Amino acid sequence: MSVLEWEPARLGRTVDHGEARKALNRARRGLGVVDYTLAKRALLREFRTGLLSRLEVCDAHPELLRAARYLGTRASRPCPMCEKEELRLLAYVYGDGMERDNGRAFDLQEGLTVAAEREGICYVVEVCTDCSWNHLSEAFRARTAG
Repeated sequence: MSVLEWEPARLGRTVDHGEARKALNRARRGLGVVDYTLAKRALLREFRTGLLSRLEVCDAHPELLRAARYLGTRASRPCPMCEKEELRLLAYVYGDGMERDNGRAFDLQEGLTVAAEREGICYVVEVCTDCSWNHLSEAFRARTAG
């Protein structure tokens, strides 16, 4: 499932979905994408067959949970572990020109925009604030010619 299927309304705010989707598409144009859906499916399969315990899969760090709670964008799908609607998408951006913001958590739209503008890498993590599920969803890298 692509990051483009996110729901930007969070914390009771209403957002124009059309405008938010256009802004996300603009930010995504100059970025190369790596999708980690197959890795997520393999992890969930290992959990469902009993090879991994819930404690091994739902192990989000408290700082990650806090960032997801306050910065995360509500996902359009439920958590794959607990099936609750508490799944959030969170962006972490890294790059040489980032200075103080290097490795900082951003909301999804802002993270993609910053990565595109500063030629960085944006990692999108999905986090459930209820059961502590977390997984790398997608990575976006600014592409440069040459």
